[in-house]
Amino acid sequence: MVQVMKGFRILEVAQFTFVPAAGGILADWGADVIKVEHPVRGDTQRGFLNMGGVACDPDRHPLIEHPNRGKRSVGIDVSTPQGQELLYEIAKTADVFLTNYLPQHRQKNRFDVEHIRAANPNIIYARGSAYGDKGAEREVGGYDGTAFWSRSGIGYAMTPPELEGPLGQGMPAFGDSIGGMNIAGGISAALLHRERTGEAIEVDVSLLSTAWWAAGANITQGMETGVLVRNTMPVSGGASKNPLMGNYWTSDGGTINLCMPSPTGYIRDAFEHFGLPEAAVDPRFADVYKLIENSKAASDLIVEAFRAKPFAYWRQHLKTMKGQWAPIQSLLDLVTDEQAVANDMVIEVEAGDGGAPFKIVRGPVQFNHEPTRTTRAPQASEHTETFLMELGLEWDRIEELKAAGAIA
Repeated sequence: MVQVMKGFRILEVAQFTFVPAAGGILADWGADVIKVEHPVRGDTQRGFLNMGGVACDPDRHPLIEHPNRGKRSVGIDVSTPQGQELLYEIAKTADVFLTNYLPQHRQKNRFDVEHIRAANPNIIYARGSAYGDKGAEREVGGYDGTAFWSRSGIGYAMTPPELEGPLGQGMPAFGDSIGGMNIAGGISAALLHRERTGEAIEVDVSLLSTAWWAAGANITQGMETGVLVRNTMPVSGGASKNPLMGNYWTSDGGTINLCMPSPTGYIRDAFEHFGLPEAAVDPRFADVYKLIENSKAASDLIVEAFRAKPFAYWRQHLKTMKGQWAPIQSLLDLVTDEQAVANDMVIEVEAGDGGAPFKIVRGPVQFNHEPTRTTRAPQASEHTETFLMELGLEWDRIEELKAAGAIA
């Protein structure tokens, strides 16, 4: 497998999913990612007992495996002088320092940018935060449920106005995972910049900025026109100006999404696939302008056509249609989706409990069509001794650091 980040070392002092997800992506790409965890508690997320109301097995923990695959874990208490000195020794060998701790904590424990740069002036310093590293609220922490979903306006925009209250995020680590990919991309660009110019720079990504980038088209339209597009209540039928844009319900409760924002060249073929040959030659729907003018009439015909046959029929029948469409699926349906399987979207790693392989989702970038190969997430502090010996520490010093409580 091609490893575009092979030879780079990432020193990660971070918890939860947002920033560790960036380390997981970089590990997928071949980087040597050293995850520093507290020698007693480990990453706080290891103690999460459930995810979305579903109990988590600590030996097969989705919130640990997803953002931490492929890493090595070293247990260091960075609040101690010995731990801080050891962190600087590792930093000297690293290309990137990656963290999501708040500024006050970084300063207190002496791993803010000036401390790490004193050890290694050429290191890329990457921060992930809730609301950004500038402004009055740079010290305010947050999660994707607060910064990405709630404060950003995403939750508001995704909630139909008819509902009494806003929809919850309902997707653990949703904004975290998107934001982690943004950090990984920023780090890659910073490393390229360093290679070309010799300048080591700082990288910042926030959950708030991640949300606004994801919703950028809607926000830009709102700033330009004063009108913000919001989600609507679910119905079977097309958009008010385009019947070939919308969700249509099948006879057995399934849903097919039609998505032809530019219907030119698709109209006749679409109606024929819907089993409406008379509509295919109806002058009311003959071209895009006529279709827009008579959208409600066309939508009503399509609603009845879809309601006459089951989901499985439409899913197979529409494969030859020229226009764009998709079946509405659950996330688990994708595990066996032939296109997802063909593109290696699920990978297996050795499970920490020695049981059946643990299935995880690969990162969204693929190189040379090759499947991603990685290892399971490490146990807390699993690689402390072996890594420190690799770093050149003598066993006597390792024992001294253990006795002082500076390492696991």
